[in-house]
Amino acid sequence: MTTSTQTPGSQTQGGTWQRRFGDSLMKSLATPKVMLERGEGCYVWDVDGKRYLDFLAGIAVNSLGHAHPVLVEALSKQAATLIHVSNYFATPSQVELAERLKRITGAGERGRVYYGNSGAEANEAAFKLLRLNKGDGSRKRILALQSSFHGRTMGALALTGKPALRKDFEPMLPGVEHIETSIEALEQAIDETVAGIIIEPIKGEAGVVDLPEGFLVAARELTAKHGALLILDEIQTGVGRTGSWFTFQQFGIVPDAITVAKGIAGGVPIGALVTFGDASDLFEAGMHGSTFGGNPFATTAANAVLGEIESSGLVQNAEVRGHQIREAIAAIGSPLVQEIRGRGLLIGVGLVDPIAAEVSARALEVGLIVNAANDSSIRIAPPLIVGDDEIAEFVRLFTAVLKGLE
Repeated sequence: MTTSTQTPGSQTQGGTWQRRFGDSLMKSLATPKVMLERGEGCYVWDVDGKRYLDFLAGIAVNSLGHAHPVLVEALSKQAATLIHVSNYFATPSQVELAERLKRITGAGERGRVYYGNSGAEANEAAFKLLRLNKGDGSRKRILALQSSFHGRTMGALALTGKPALRKDFEPMLPGVEHIETSIEALEQAIDETVAGIIIEPIKGEAGVVDLPEGFLVAARELTAKHGALLILDEIQTGVGRTGSWFTFQQFGIVPDAITVAKGIAGGVPIGALVTFGDASDLFEAGMHGSTFGGNPFATTAANAVLGEIESSGLVQNAEVRGHQIREAIAAIGSPLVQEIRGRGLLIGVGLVDPIAAEVSARALEVGLIVNAANDSSIRIAPPLIVGDDEIAEFVRLFTAVLKGLE
């Protein structure tokens, strides 16, 4: 019997792994161009040994980059101790993380935390929270924004303001209305029949699009006036990504709840709904739950990541490096770049033509990972640990990509 010495996933075998991927994975996933094998810091390597500068971080997930020793050590110890026990039992890391989230969000003593396994699950819990805000029974309307994204499960999809994503799965859950992203639309839509509204502080999947000036403040004032809940989807914008622990903290407001996921545990799946004030009293025992939610492995990961972000000043690093990257992109002076959006290390590059897919593909060829969020927007979201050397390399590679397409 002969044993093959070839790497099973190697890209040098005539695309063997692509065929295996296409034959085995659901067709809802397009076949990727690259199979990655390992990572370290802000870099990843594919199965052929090619190195890439990762300026997407798993879509704003790998806050500490790849193979960070703090996270590796914490997970190694926890895996040898206790991975899962179900929600019939408490664990130290579960309680510690809830207390930490209450502190860094500012939810305080009255705050409460619900754990799920993803951003979509956190938004499903938020959907239920909105439904519980019934008032005298007349609060049946839920508002969300056009072009928003809140996940692909049926409840989260109903909240998502992208008709193209919803059309194949209609009818959606009833009661959700998608309004324009303007203060005027808020004023016209919010009244005593509204249970609440869910908002992304920055529309990440729309291409890292900032909200109009004063929008979040107006949303807080109007919801408070009419007894509606303000829920902020901080899944992509939270955990230091935009230069503060959570983006809403830059606007001087306090929401009724936020949803978090992505960067909270450095790649280990976890999501959470964090409630503030009176909203913490809406859920009662038995109304919601999750078998895996808040298990000791995931919560240990989150505690390690959040602890390292705090002790190493990575929230401040995100603010400083974000300015540095945006200024560097502007200094390239490419006629292809129309505008630069976002905050901290969540950056959107608006292009004058619908060539984002080509920009992303060219970048991959030269060893740079960025993302075409839509036809005319490039999303950039490096690990929070990014420094001068990585930014210099990014500028060199991104300049070469843009100049090659001009």
